[in-house]
Amino acid sequence: MTNDRRLRTVDLARLAGLSTQQIRNYEVAGVLPPAGRTEAGYRVFGEAHRLALLTYGDLRKGYGPVTATRVMRAVHEGDVPGALALVDAAHAALHEERVSLRAASEALEALAGAEPAAPSRSGGGLRIGEVAALIGVRTSALRVWEAAGLLAPGRERGTKYRVYGPADVRDARVVRALRRSHYLFDQIRPVLEGLRREGSSEALREAVAARGHFLTARTRAMLAGAGALDAYLEETAAR
Repeated sequence: MTNDRRLRTVDLARLAGLSTQQIRNYEVAGVLPPAGRTEAGYRVFGEAHRLALLTYGDLRKGYGPVTATRVMRAVHEGDVPGALALVDAAHAALHEERVSLRAASEALEALAGAEPAAPSRSGGGLRIGEVAALIGVRTSALRVWEAAGLLAPGRERGTKYRVYGPADVRDARVVRALRRSHYLFDQIRPVLEGLRREGSSEALREAVAARGHFLTARTRAMLAGAGALDAYLEETAAR
């Protein structure tokens, strides 16, 4: 790779709005291709290094500094397939987060259309058979969901019978709705955790909406970063 013009470390730092130490760190980390050296041992950079910095900056906005650094290092080590695999993995992780977010939205829809819970026995909650009849599943399903860590009903003193309070019934409704949509337990668990953390379906709805906006912005940033990487690969291949 040849340089179109000679740049000192300070020149490159000024062009990128960085410190000279950051430029040195980026070279060591592989964000930049190896710099040339003068007879006195000073680093010599060029246009290729400026383009690498710009590409890294675009990647960092969408993929974060860790993945962006790993991608650029792989490119400069000549492992383009490895760099693209890192990009693929980041998009796959984002897709999984979207699946979880969609599950949360479906759970909220299920809760919005749910019938009110049946009256509890003297304020002590419902037994497993009553909950099963209320939401339309077998008692065995409730036991399986409990074994998977999705439900955690209390127990009566003495008899040790399961007792489902309003929140437990709500969680059971959520699990039933998402299982009908073929969601896996690992995809349902974060939805329940979010519902419990936020404290109400309305709070979770607001959190889901905010996260959805974040994911949309991140997806666009990732697309921009991937485009910059593609242009950089074209540029480096032409040199």
